[in-house]
Amino acid sequence: MNPEEFVVALQKKGIILNKTQLEQFDNYFRLLIEWNEKVNLTRITLKEDVYLKHFYDSISAAFYYDFSQSITLCDVGAGAGFPSIPLKICFPHIKLTIVDSLKKRIDFLEHVADELKLVDVHFQHDRAEDFGSNPEYRESFDVVTARAVARMSVLSELCLPLNKQGGVFIAMKGTSPDTELKEATKAINVLGGQVKQIDTFQLPIEKSERSIIKIEKKKGTPKKYPRKAGTPNKSPIK
Repeated sequence: MNPEEFVVALQKKGIILNKTQLEQFDNYFRLLIEWNEKVNLTRITLKEDVYLKHFYDSISAAFYYDFSQSITLCDVGAGAGFPSIPLKICFPHIKLTIVDSLKKRIDFLEHVADELKLVDVHFQHDRAEDFGSNPEYRESFDVVTARAVARMSVLSELCLPLNKQGGVFIAMKGTSPDTELKEATKAINVLGGQVKQIDTFQLPIEKSERSIIKIEKKKGTPKKYPRKAGTPNKSPIK
């Protein structure tokens, strides 16, 4: 997907990019490739692949949730900034917080935000478990996103404690997530969530399957969650 195809594909979904936003995506790609030589950010480096598998794929969350609202968004385990930076470029009014456990990735994202002149973006170098236990951030976000971070039984414990009641946790997955969701049923319930909707679609051109899982925060998360760093992965809630 070249930049022109990217623009047209988003237009079909009702997302119109202006000249500034197009320049931001171009600069984001340039910075990603430059930094990737010294920091392991992505194995996807061809321009057409980055625009399809990173940029378009990240923005696909907006096909199933209205990001045009005034919202606070927390991206857990953002890595090289996906999905949150592409979403922020498309919807600049979003108040964004990015959490990642690797300082080098946070350094990269801070540089990206500065170069792209993104405002209302905050970065936290922290483990998701510790961040979710911090009273300053716990249960304070309208939307929490995670893309390719962990299986749902683990991911729910990292993300749902950050959602305010009535908020939405959006998990971005690949092929059919039925097995993962079944394994995560108890965890989602214990943490105060309820699966609201599952949408599947195919990426343009390559036709690979993607799933967007929306989980609504129906009640408060018990104080004991999230557990200490590393525990959710070693011993998921069952």
